[in-house]
Amino acid sequence: QVQLVESGGGSVQAGGSLRLSCAASGFTHSSYCMGWFRQAPGKEREAVAVIDSYGSKIYADSVKGRFTISKDNAKITLYLKMNSLKPEDTAIYYCAADRGPRLWWTLPGEDDFGYWGQGTQVTVSS
Repeated sequence: QVQLVESGGGSVQAGGSLRLSCAASGFTHSSYCMGWFRQAPGKEREAVAVIDSYGSKIYADSVKGRFTISKDNAKITLYLKMNSLKPEDTAIYYCAADRGPRLWWTLPGEDDFGYWGQGTQVTVSS
């Protein structure tokens, strides 16, 4: 089975930075895709940034220019570098993954991922 564990969340002032990490284990295929979602109180879970199996990166409009997604293929670890954080970035951030070759032109939805982590809280204060 695949297991995803997020870390790196915390509380920061507006304009600050954080880097989230997602350690994955249990993958038996070399081809996989991963991504970050977030859910704020009273809102639906939304995609933040993803990497398809070919390495293509897609970002939500709200985070373009501020967030950077990357992964370490050897360790199968996903990262999300968040700069210039805003109070509206406050949410629980979830790591997601799926197996198989996939090429995305636009942000995928929750149904495109079969494996999920438990989430890590990010709080940005004014």
